[in-house]
Amino acid sequence: MKRVLTVSIATSLALSPIMSQACTSFLLKGSDGGFVYGRTMEFGLPLKSQLTVIPRNLAMLGIGPDSKPGTGLGWTSKYAVAGMNGLGMPVLVDGMNEKGLVGGLLNAPNTAVYQVVSPVDAANSIASIQMLIYALTNFATVDEVKVGFNKIKVNRSIIPAYNNQSAPVRMTLHDANGKSIVIEYLQGELVITDNPIGVMTNDPSFRDQLNNIGNYANLTNVERKALVVDGATYTPPSSGSGLHGLPGDYLSPSRFIRALFLSKSVPSNYSTVQQTNTAWHILGSFDIPPGAISLPASNAYGGGVGGIEITEWSIVADNKNKVYYLKMFNNTNVQSFDLKKIDVNAKELKYYDVNKPQTYISIN
Repeated sequence: MKRVLTVSIATSLALSPIMSQACTSFLLKGSDGGFVYGRTMEFGLPLKSQLTVIPRNLAMLGIGPDSKPGTGLGWTSKYAVAGMNGLGMPVLVDGMNEKGLVGGLLNAPNTAVYQVVSPVDAANSIASIQMLIYALTNFATVDEVKVGFNKIKVNRSIIPAYNNQSAPVRMTLHDANGKSIVIEYLQGELVITDNPIGVMTNDPSFRDQLNNIGNYANLTNVERKALVVDGATYTPPSSGSGLHGLPGDYLSPSRFIRALFLSKSVPSNYSTVQQTNTAWHILGSFDIPPGAISLPASNAYGGGVGGIEITEWSIVADNKNKVYYLKMFNNTNVQSFDLKKIDVNAKELKYYDVNKPQTYISIN
């Protein structure tokens, strides 16, 4: 197994700029104590993601500063995990473990700078692309993650095909108790921030995203009254006046604000099952239609069909009932994976092909 993991990681690192995604994520609270996580995955290259299942007690190889699997921190998976990989790599860019800890990696090319790791500390370090798989296989809560990540280093190992740069990501995590954190590496330092709103997108830094919220203090999900000026009444042309000015573009600060207001406007009496359905409606606001973001070949995110960035897949995860749902770009089917049915004692990773043909429910 160690040899297979080594070959798989090394091959993928040499061939694929895996982490160039621009994503949106949020958390919804159910009235029955559950929580629902939603996120999109945008990319300009076909990721060919598979649903990847990791059992307990599987040996994992850490990537050291020299970018080689096995020279970094080795560990054994404590918890079973299901999530999405990319290009066959034995790492996760999104996922949930059997304890309900759920989250993903999000692109942060303008802010992510990892720690300088000396040869002496190499064996206590992992690559940035391993942050999520390390968290989900080792920890049950965000409090445990905080302690755990303060004990290790995330090194500056590189991906050759990604302009010989580190994968520039940050990590968002939510546990079964509804606690959320964001883990960033800024100017070579670990920064862990409690996330009181459960929303995360891309650059700028998370604290800057939080500070930007005040610029939208005028927004509300409650309809505005007609405007009266010098005795004349001006009525809004339709419903939706409370959120007039909600940014609708695809820039990460705009998506952050949109995700915040849409997720916090959901009725508080919705159950976890209802929130699962609601999450798909919210995610629809971030779905990138083909061609809406066109990328030149010189762009680091370019290279997709026609040079466009698309929402390759979307995720909804119910961390109360331990069900992980996904929807791929090529169809509107929603697929589900029940973590309660994982063979936690399996001896190897298991991959599922999730690129299924479009299906419809016939009415007549």
